[in-house]
Amino acid sequence: MGAPRLSSTPLPGIGVRYDLTTREQRRLSVVAHRDGARTLSSYHEDDPDACALSVRLTSGEAAALVDAMLPDHHSPSLLSTTELGLVAERVELPGTSHWNGRLLGETRMRTETGVSIVAVLRRAEAIPSPKPDFRLTGGDTLILIGTREGVEAAAAILARE
Repeated sequence: MGAPRLSSTPLPGIGVRYDLTTREQRRLSVVAHRDGARTLSSYHEDDPDACALSVRLTSGEAAALVDAMLPDHHSPSLLSTTELGLVAERVELPGTSHWNGRLLGETRMRTETGVSIVAVLRRAEAIPSPKPDFRLTGGDTLILIGTREGVEAAAAILARE
């Protein structure tokens, strides 16, 4: 059995859409809205472009569904940021961003938003806990943790052209 095919598409101003094609060639998608809500959609087997079901879930409902789908060995000691009022989100730095080629510290991200950048994904490399002298590059994916409002403000700062 091959690895599941999962792709993501940024939806500016909305969030991110994740598409999964199952082993049985069924299509599912999840739109992760910036407000924490999720829309889960399933498509007709004979027409993968025709939506058969679409359900909008609150962030709490989405978390409950994810918890139900986790393996039995799920550890209750793992950090669940939603229970703490925090969110973790991936934000891609556009190549046209004002911050492309600049130092992370110049963004004043933590000072301005209270958000922590806990890692940067660059090509096939993960850079954990980047320091203020880390140079950003267009195409970097920044892993942010903070309040929903803080993460939204941080995404707006990073999108600055």
